[in-house]
Amino acid sequence: MKKLPLHTQIIIGLILGLIFGLVSIKTGIPKWITLDYIKPVGTIFINGLKLIAMPLVLASLIIGVSNLGDISKLSRIGGRTLFLFLATTVVSISIGLALVNIFQPGTALPTETREKLMSLYEGDAGKRAESAAQFQEQSPLQPIVDMVPQNIFLATTDNAAMLQVVFFAILVGIALLQIPKSKAAPVVAFFDGFNEVITLIVGYIMIIAPYGVFALMSSLIVEIAGDNPDSALSLLLALLKYSLIVLAGLFIAMLVMFPLLLKAMSKVRVSDFFRAIRPAQLLAFSTSSSNATLPVTMKLTQEELGVSENISSFVLPLGATVNMNGTSLYQSVAAVFIAQALGMELSFSQQIMIVLTSTLAAVGSAGVPGAGLIMLIVVLEAIGVPAAGIALIMAPDRILDMFRTVVNITGDVVVAAVVASKEGELPNGAQPIQKTEG
Repeated sequence: MKKLPLHTQIIIGLILGLIFGLVSIKTGIPKWITLDYIKPVGTIFINGLKLIAMPLVLASLIIGVSNLGDISKLSRIGGRTLFLFLATTVVSISIGLALVNIFQPGTALPTETREKLMSLYEGDAGKRAESAAQFQEQSPLQPIVDMVPQNIFLATTDNAAMLQVVFFAILVGIALLQIPKSKAAPVVAFFDGFNEVITLIVGYIMIIAPYGVFALMSSLIVEIAGDNPDSALSLLLALLKYSLIVLAGLFIAMLVMFPLLLKAMSKVRVSDFFRAIRPAQLLAFSTSSSNATLPVTMKLTQEELGVSENISSFVLPLGATVNMNGTSLYQSVAAVFIAQALGMELSFSQQIMIVLTSTLAAVGSAGVPGAGLIMLIVVLEAIGVPAAGIALIMAPDRILDMFRTVVNITGDVVVAAVVASKEGELPNGAQPIQKTEG
């Protein structure tokens, strides 16, 4: 019997996890069965992906930069990549602002529901507000300071310090371009071999992907419901309009902005593109982590879409760290929604400030679940909206995080495809690689 494709297995895992979670709530299956014996499988899966994310970024970026051949090519590719990241982020934020101002979801939130949510999440909101306050007290140049690690070995032990590892890897790659080739060759060979090893480990971890996705989805449903499923459902329904606005913006970015960019600036067929990266999108949906999904994203971008290793090894790790189209869009909608719910009118200048701060926050957001909430507080404070207002959007945030992570990783691959097209590093200019049975 022919083995089911990976993306089909992951879809089955998602559906079965959703069904199991709902059935366990309705039939009264104890929560501890799901949380103590099923959820750990999902945790192991995510930990496995996180385990290899940092070494993959380090090795692939060093190889990607050193294989570019010369500094001028690095400058050209880097400039084009950063411009596309910035442009897609600003457009994403603008889409979100347009939708939330047209439909005004915050005005429909009942006062009673608002008070319940504020009370339920005020402790969590306080912790995140404290983290954001520390961020705000820093110098405007602190993000640049934080980008330079004091100890690279320490930085590689913390997935939140991914930008430091990216900085170090780019420095090493540039240095390898400038030293004699005879001396650079052994170093490049080491990291090339190391990269191959990590890529193979990705394959090992993906064996349990369907089971991990099943565990993550079933435990998420049970955790959202808590001890009172009806109460959880009513809270989610009260925020349905807000959630639909966020989802509408994300789908516009996914199905309009990205395809238009592909058609305008590359020869990649849209249908081929989405077919190639579908497993990575499903994985991003289940893990809510760009960093955890990065190994699979890189593998599919190279093997299925046909983007050269030189381009993907440079663009994708950088994108997972600084390019957050979905997160930026969500922050713009959430900030205006919270202001509307609290009865605050935002001026045009305040909404321009949302564009600026959301763009900068996207660079500062770690590619891990929930990081966007902390950066959202920075956006709120910049426009004078009480930070405690994030309590209003915490209920559906975990679900929305899954969708916006899909947009985040899709935007990274779109930029990689465009840059590869401009550099002539796609097979036959556009076609994805066709694999044969061996």
